[in-house]
Amino acid sequence: MEITNVSEYEAIAKEKLPKMIFDYYASGAEDQWTLKENRNAFSRILFRPRILIDVSKIDMTTTILGFKISMPIMIAPTAMQKMAHPEGEYATARAASAANTIMTLSSWATSSVEEVASTGPGIRFFQLYVYKDRKVVEQLVRRAERAGFKAIALTVDTPRLGRREADIKNRFTLPPFLTLKNFEGLDLGQMEKTSDSGLSSYVAGQIDRTLSWKDVQWLQTITKMPILVKGVVTAEDTRLAIQAGAAGIIVSNHGARQLDYAPATISCLEEVVKAAQGRVPVFLDGGVRRGTDVFKALALGASGIFIGRPVVFSLAAEGEAGVRKVLQMLRDEFELTMALSGCRSLKEISRSHIVTEYDQPRIAITPRL
Repeated sequence: MEITNVSEYEAIAKEKLPKMIFDYYASGAEDQWTLKENRNAFSRILFRPRILIDVSKIDMTTTILGFKISMPIMIAPTAMQKMAHPEGEYATARAASAANTIMTLSSWATSSVEEVASTGPGIRFFQLYVYKDRKVVEQLVRRAERAGFKAIALTVDTPRLGRREADIKNRFTLPPFLTLKNFEGLDLGQMEKTSDSGLSSYVAGQIDRTLSWKDVQWLQTITKMPILVKGVVTAEDTRLAIQAGAAGIIVSNHGARQLDYAPATISCLEEVVKAAQGRVPVFLDGGVRRGTDVFKALALGASGIFIGRPVVFSLAAEGEAGVRKVLQMLRDEFELTMALSGCRSLKEISRSHIVTEYDQPRIAITPRL
């Protein structure tokens, strides 16, 4: 059967993967309200397409932190990709490179920064969790920088792991033949089998709950890489992130896996963009499944978006070819949305191309002649 959109990969992944692994990728926190809302909120944003514009040439290229990429669609960090497919992060890295876009490698990858760098050229960011042992953090950041990674995406919404009930029921743990490769030599690469979620116990033992804004400043003293703060959803934290020296902000609720009943990221985006006042780029992750979603995020002021679950689901279904196809489908849909909205380049995508549920109804009052 021909796959015609990104969402179709989820059902294929569900068939192919063991329940524990599929549930780990697919589920959200607690009632999973935010998981559904991340998608549903996009469906409440509608278009105001402009017509009779010459759209014979469409330019989707953009520059992110000085790096030119083919489109504003990038790969979010997702953990333990070898659970989805034996080639794991290698396949994802090659697919991103082939599409000329950016891949973000998770701290909890099942391939190391050096291994991913060895797949060949490509612009790659490194997602960082801050461990209690700061020497571990320093070592990891230096290794990423040496391996040619271009930025750090610092995850700030995980002082503790969210309550993911499927993982508790399944007693989730990393399969024994895999390790968290970046931590292998530090005795932090294994996950204990526990009575609940093995990942939850790992986080409780290793991840630093004292993490604060001063640590964002500390990170800048140990690396020249720009720091993107991932997990900002309010104007207040946007201003603090910029004060702390962040080079960019990723509006994220961790794929709805942390705090349930947090709003959808697309619903927080405009607040964050307004607070940033153009001082740093703002990106979005969470719920993007269509080219129309990409357009909506850019119309609300995002400089680009990141996809997470579509990558692991397509990886599980078809390996590298699946990830390439997801990137291509989103690219093609986004290009079509631009054309049908009357936009020839990203800078032509404006707030007036969409209408949200909070906008004043636009009723033109025509004077009687």
